[in-house]
Amino acid sequence: MAFGWAVLVIFLSYVLVKLGGTLKELTRVVGEVGDSTVPVLTEVTATVATTNITLSSVEEITTNVSSITRNAKALTAIATVGMGNPLIKAVSFSYGVRRAMGGKKQRELQKRVKDEMRRDAHRKRRGSRRAKKAAVKARRTVK
Repeated sequence: MAFGWAVLVIFLSYVLVKLGGTLKELTRVVGEVGDSTVPVLTEVTATVATTNITLSSVEEITTNVSSITRNAKALTAIATVGMGNPLIKAVSFSYGVRRAMGGKKQRELQKRVKDEMRRDAHRKRRGSRRAKKAAVKARRTVK
């Protein structure tokens, strides 16, 4: 049993020596990470500062665009009031003129058709009267 304890002590000593080497290596790696992290954090700080400056410029631009948009909206409203009503009146007037002229043409066309129909009816009546007179005359001459 003493031999078993000796083997166990030797094995545990070996494990502790290896664990110590692993801890030394881990300490070295952590030191290197710390050394390389400082420049990265410095660069990140510079990038954030530059981004803040850019964002303030973008905020200024956005404010100006908003102002321009409000001015354009106001100008559009003024133009609509100033030019919209006269334009609507002009369009309405031209529509009324077109309707009146179109109606006049329609009435003239209807009048011409009625006159032509009256003339045709008059000619037919006249023609049938003449035919009757000629027939009466022909009968008289035959007798």
